[in-house]
Amino acid sequence: MVILLNGEDHVLSNDSTAADLVIQLGLADKRVAMEVNLEIIPRSRYGDQPLKDGDKVEIVHAIGGGSSDCY
Repeated sequence: MVILLNGEDHVLSNDSTAADLVIQLGLADKRVAMEVNLEIIPRSRYGDQPLKDGDKVEIVHAIGGGSSDCY
């Protein structure tokens, strides 16, 4: 499947969750915030949040002294 990740196409396996995406991106140990189709997803729900073909996902992570950056 293909999702739109921070404005760019990103290929994932069909049964991926938000947690799978974070792991794939190497962000599992980072402080990140995720939005799927304009809904903020709490980190506690990443494993239960399925991703579907065409989903629009935005991920930002904190860097340095509390500033943030898009993945």
